[in-house]
Amino acid sequence: MADSKTVEAVQKAIEESKKLERKFKQSVDVVINLKNIDMNDAKNRIEDEVMLPHGRGIEAKLALFASGDLALKSKTHVDLLIKPEEIEELAKDKKKFKKIADEYDFFIAEAPLMPTIGKTLGIILGPRGKMPKPVPPTIDIANMAKSMRKTVKIRSKTTKTIHATVGREEMDAQHIADNIDAILKRLEGKLERGKLNIGSVYVKTSMGPPMRIL
Repeated sequence: MADSKTVEAVQKAIEESKKLERKFKQSVDVVINLKNIDMNDAKNRIEDEVMLPHGRGIEAKLALFASGDLALKSKTHVDLLIKPEEIEELAKDKKKFKKIADEYDFFIAEAPLMPTIGKTLGIILGPRGKMPKPVPPTIDIANMAKSMRKTVKIRSKTTKTIHATVGREEMDAQHIADNIDAILKRLEGKLERGKLNIGSVYVKTSMGPPMRIL
């Protein structure tokens, strides 16, 4: 469970955001700044996924490349199903696929389709950090989708700053703080010097000012 300092920062960030006029529910993000780390060294680059204990507040959107039985089983569990014969069409209409790539949070693919996806759509998915997670045709797509809907990606390839969604403003502050704690613990395990490579941590809503945690 996250400490009281993190909970207080989350509460303050949400309170400050309520002073602003807006017509939508805001997301809550954590911003983590790394220090004493060389991003030119490939081993220091971060690309990982964290399942949040209390979810994202709004479920992640999932797209699946699949055929046969997996395609049939997935229909009620993913938001978009892309069949093999559609891959070439999407590769020709890059504008359409860029929109899809930006709209969906995670892509999953039947493992045998990965080489084709890499050659045709990798140029769009790769830079966005959205290359599909390969899965066998026999995967339990229901359980996988359930987990991924609560998952966020933490990524830092060229800069020392990591942004991740940790909830929505209507969520309980303790739950959001617990989500932040889960990300920090995973990150500490990935960094060469653990906590010593974390320079500062902030929490903020979409429109509100950042509140410092660390």
